[in-house]
Amino acid sequence: MTTTVWTTATSKNENDGCVIIFRYVSDFDKDFDRLDNPVRVIITWKYDSETGMPAADVREWMDAMEDALTVAVEEDEFASLVLVSTGENVREWTYYARSGDEFMLRLNQALGDRPRVPVNIHIGEDSQWTTFDEFRRRVRE
Repeated sequence: MTTTVWTTATSKNENDGCVIIFRYVSDFDKDFDRLDNPVRVIITWKYDSETGMPAADVREWMDAMEDALTVAVEEDEFASLVLVSTGENVREWTYYARSGDEFMLRLNQALGDRPRVPVNIHIGEDSQWTTFDEFRRRVRE
């Protein structure tokens, strides 16, 4: 059984008071090996909101997409969701995967029969997990 531990953090923009909520992995399962997932996949969903947070219906749509991806890419340990940020009219998911091409195939299969989601996807090599580690360095726990 996986014992990955999730934690939340917040960041507040002092200029406009907008908050960003971060949900991230603070501890991985003891058998987890980062080297198995050298490809970083960032999925970005922009939305419009007066508060900077998604409306309830948009948040439910986002959560449904995340749930579908969990089944498609995480259950066989092909990829790991490590960070989700929400605020300032953007939700962003950061995954690390074995392959970018395979991730896209699985994403398209998982979401193929659903309404199209308004996301941008950025895939890049990050075998050292630089993006995630940089985020973790900035978090005050």
